[in-house]
Amino acid sequence: MHHIDDDQRRARLARRHAIAPAHRVDGPVPATRAMTVLHATEPPSVHLAVAARSDSSVADVEAALYDDRTLVKQLAMRRTLFVFPRDLLPAAWGSASARVATQEHAKISKDVVRAGLDDDGAAWLARAEEAVLALLADAPRSTTQIREAVPQLDGKVMVGNPDAKWGGEVPIAPRVLTWLGARGLIMRGVNNGHWRLSRAAWTPTGEWIGDLPEPLSTDEGYAELVRRWLRTFGPGTTRDVQWWLGSTVTAARRALADVDAVEVSLDGGGTGWVLPDDLDPVEPVDDWAALLPVLDPTTMGWKERDFYLDPADVPYLFDSNGNGGTTAWWNGRIIGCWVQDDAGVVSVVPRGPLPAGARAALDVECDRLTRWLGGVRISSVYASRQMKSARLP
Repeated sequence: MHHIDDDQRRARLARRHAIAPAHRVDGPVPATRAMTVLHATEPPSVHLAVAARSDSSVADVEAALYDDRTLVKQLAMRRTLFVFPRDLLPAAWGSASARVATQEHAKISKDVVRAGLDDDGAAWLARAEEAVLALLADAPRSTTQIREAVPQLDGKVMVGNPDAKWGGEVPIAPRVLTWLGARGLIMRGVNNGHWRLSRAAWTPTGEWIGDLPEPLSTDEGYAELVRRWLRTFGPGTTRDVQWWLGSTVTAARRALADVDAVEVSLDGGGTGWVLPDDLDPVEPVDDWAALLPVLDPTTMGWKERDFYLDPADVPYLFDSNGNGGTTAWWNGRIIGCWVQDDAGVVSVVPRGPLPAGARAALDVECDRLTRWLGGVRISSVYASRQMKSARLP
């Protein structure tokens, strides 16, 4: 069996993820394609992920998202919002997004009945869909505007344990819109706020992107997602693939078979998968440093992360739900996080002593990111323990 060691895996991510400075790409679309998709749960992560991989400005990212619309936001794998290249949407619509939509339909229907909004949750949702689509056919609207115009959506339902941090009563409107978005019926259009914030105007998909491609079948969709994932992240284990897709293990295995993935051995005794034309080694990369944002797709690309992340550092750099905070990288390993002071100046907070040469290279990246941000300070609900405890000079 062909073997791919950890050094090769780190060299692959340096080049293919465009995070080694010598391998950055030209623009938001190539930066997104390099990663298959970008995490978009927090709006600034999109801009910062592109900035880490290119010399693109905020205006360049905004143009790709809202003017050219070559990049679009879509709820998909693991019920997570991502930025997709437009040509990958049919794959998501037929597979990962469809799975999320089905799950959301069941949960919302149940919550509607439990909240006493209707005796038939599915029928209630059907009426809500009709009302929202009729409203948006007239003009794009924000969530608040939709709720005000559709009385049916001006209600709340109980989610989870009311005594838990994420439990209690929540408005029903955002959940309905999320469900419609997962189905590809509506999209997050123009953002009516600062690039750090989410103030999207919901827009019919056909109006936002023009001619609507047909969704792929479930198997075809998962296969295309896995093909692109392997090109970006391979080798990865079956567990990695299943986790990233948010699918069943059966669907992950079927997709690997459909793309003729080749099994390879990995350091530590495990096995992973690569595309059949991806067995050749890549050239080593000279010393490099990178600063990546919260929920960056490189940080969040694999479930099994030991080849780039010391397990002892996980409690300090990820929250209790597994969400990665900001990260500082040296030669393919996460060595700490980055934070900003009150003036917006970026500094690295390492987990331990830095290797020779790392401090100077990281300082270059701190200066670069500080200039790029231009005094804008980034906050996050996913701040890691290390980020929260940082004490800057």
